Amino acid sequence: MTTPATVLPRWTIAAPFVAWIVLGLAYALPGNGLLLALVGVALCAAVFTAVHHAEVVAHRVGEPFGTLVLAVAVTVIEVALIVSVMLTSGPEKAGLARDTVFAAVMIVCNGIVGICLLVGGIRHREQDFQSRGASAALAVLASLSVLTLVMPNYTTTSVGPILSPSQLAFAGVSSLVLYGVFVFVQTVRHRDYFLADASDEDVHASPPSVGVALAAGGLLLVCLVAVVLLAKILSPIVETAVQNAGAPAAVVGIVIAALVLLPEGLAAVRAARADRLQTSMNLALGSALASIGLTIPTVAAVFLWNGQPLMLGIDGKETVLLILTLLVGTLTLSSGRTTILQGAVHLSLFAAYLFLSFAP
Repeated sequence: MTTPATVLPRWTIAAPFVAWIVLGLAYALPGNGLLLALVGVALCAAVFTAVHHAEVVAHRVGEPFGTLVLAVAVTVIEVALIVSVMLTSGPEKAGLARDTVFAAVMIVCNGIVGICLLVGGIRHREQDFQSRGASAALAVLASLSVLTLVMPNYTTTSVGPILSPSQLAFAGVSSLVLYGVFVFVQTVRHRDYFLADASDEDVHASPPSVGVALAAGGLLLVCLVAVVLLAKILSPIVETAVQNAGAPAAVVGIVIAALVLLPEGLAAVRAARADRLQTSMNLALGSALASIGLTIPTVAAVFLWNGQPLMLGIDGKETVLLILTLLVGTLTLSSGRTTILQGAVHLSLFAAYLFLSFAP
């Protein structure tokens, strides 16, 4: 950790408030081209600032609590964004949660993991991590993703990809319970499965003070809320651009997931580059689990309450990509050691996902 333990850099304090000023101007003067450009700049600044504050908090509370803080915080705000867009857009957005969750899984498991392994492999040749923790996370991720994204296509009570109310309630409750058990295992029962060894350079760095960590935590939340609201302003422009380009509507879910996952992705890549691959794996797999384990129960509860249909099942092409991702992920994480080869394989799957999303 290169951040001083006694003070936060001034830019990390100013950036969140500047982002909120730009946000206020964008709402006051909608449609202004210059302001929309500033919104993009403010979004990038808020993302980088969120990464910095997340690392400060993570260093104070220690692993794996630090990575859990960022994963849960980002996912809670992601859920708020998805629900707000779906409720204000009507039935035509019934598949947005599915598209965003599937995109999050593919971005994390292939994009973020692939970049981390490639960057870490280039810089350090081989890297180690706890295979027990990673394998446990992948087992939960496989169960959650298949039960919520694939199984709805094969139920008979209601025609897929829509679940019946009782099935939707079961999917939401089981997802929340399974994610809760994973968090308990990660933070209490088998915490050692998710910890780096003593050679981790971050272990020997002095942690920030309680006051600095609390300030960083507050600013982290300010940044994350700003990221989502700024992304919400840009999302109609993105949606229009997707439609004008003739791309499938699912691309909107990819953009939303990518914007929301930027803080976690950057933090994971920085950790891999610093030879802290365990932290990268905790961030990546934890964010994918939180994306399903928190998004599906919340969206299910909202749509059961208002009686709107919710599409969850992915199509055949996406099912093949998901199963292949889980298979390759199992092989990658089984040994606890990685090189640039594993990174290249995951990135090739991510490239295939992006290409087939635009050219189905």
